[in-house]
Amino acid sequence: MSAPHALLALLVVFVWGTNFVVIKLGLADFPPMLLATLRFAASALPWLFFIKRPAVPWALMSGIGTLAGLQFGLLFAAMRADITPGLASLLIQTQVFMTIGLSMVMLRERLHRLQWVGLAFGVAALGLLLSRSGGAADLTLLGVALVLAAALAWSVANVLARRLGKVDMLAFMVWSSLFAVPPLLGLSLWLDGWTAIASALAHASLVGWLAVGWQALGNTLFGFGVWNWLLTQYPAAQVTPMALLVPVFGLSASALALGEPLQSWKLLAALLIMAGLALNVWAGRLRSRALQTA
Repeated sequence: MSAPHALLALLVVFVWGTNFVVIKLGLADFPPMLLATLRFAASALPWLFFIKRPAVPWALMSGIGTLAGLQFGLLFAAMRADITPGLASLLIQTQVFMTIGLSMVMLRERLHRLQWVGLAFGVAALGLLLSRSGGAADLTLLGVALVLAAALAWSVANVLARRLGKVDMLAFMVWSSLFAVPPLLGLSLWLDGWTAIASALAHASLVGWLAVGWQALGNTLFGFGVWNWLLTQYPAAQVTPMALLVPVFGLSASALALGEPLQSWKLLAALLIMAGLALNVWAGRLRSRALQTA
């Protein structure tokens, strides 16, 4: 990968990691489901009037879009009071291990032995986090459960996304985002009520609205658009390892911007998860080389 493109990939990962702090800022003004509704609405409108709909079946696009809405709705609900941005950026990475497990069950994929070791590291990290979720201010059992549910929604969407084939991912992100809006808005009306929604919209600060805009433009359209463009230019084995830095940026940004303490158990959990992710990336490279030489 060329140096400019490596820096571009690093910028995307930086945006994704620091976005957890932006989410926390947005939650100061908007209830979780409303923030998620606004995020996906701004990701779809007005862009779908200028970007051609991708050649993807409506059922598949609506299914992935709805799962994405569920993922972020649950994540935002957890981050409101039950998990810190740094820990959320770390725990959501369990979606990788869940995707592998679902692929074994649904797609009959076989795991490389390194992936089994990586899964063991992920389970160890999860056990460590669960042992610390006794109702503390920075991590509760509810927070862990909500983020794990968000990771599961993401992993199911990942498995469904394998049916997409080669498609304009920017267009797909724009159009699929539309399907996340109705269920999230319905949940917001049910959980918060119209009065709370109207009040939040009327009294939101500039920071809150900038957080919404960054969710849509920075995190979604720029982040996923550039990332998927890079995947068309280089082998996935050269691009995807950069994503290992997402928890690093997430934990660092939360510590610097919000004063989140980085206790030894958090650093150990981060090390275990990142080691597990690294082993899965390595296994993917070994499998690709084996297929090329076969």
